[in-house]
Amino acid sequence: MSMIQFFPYLIVSAGVTYLVRMLPMVLMRRKIENKFILSFLYYMPYSVLTVMTVPGIFYASSSAASAAAGFAAAVVLAFFDQGLLRVAAASCAAVFIFELIAAYVQI
Repeated sequence: MSMIQFFPYLIVSAGVTYLVRMLPMVLMRRKIENKFILSFLYYMPYSVLTVMTVPGIFYASSSAASAAAGFAAAVVLAFFDQGLLRVAAASCAAVFIFELIAAYVQI
């Protein structure tokens, strides 16, 4: 990419980043008291993270079945309030074990 193409992209991305951070401070002068908006803003980071993560889970392994096994392991451990490191390690191990079994069983 040449510099002539790079700088407009850089300026637009910097402008968008600035606007996203600046507009809430300018537009919201007082404290938000609406319970619906407060709950929406509270859960928004979790929903965005989920929307970005879940599709990546199913494309990260060689088959959808092994990805589903890892996803199931992660959901079960997260349901029982295990830590993030334990959940991630167990889901990786579940995918690995499923792939090993699938190589010998020919699923």
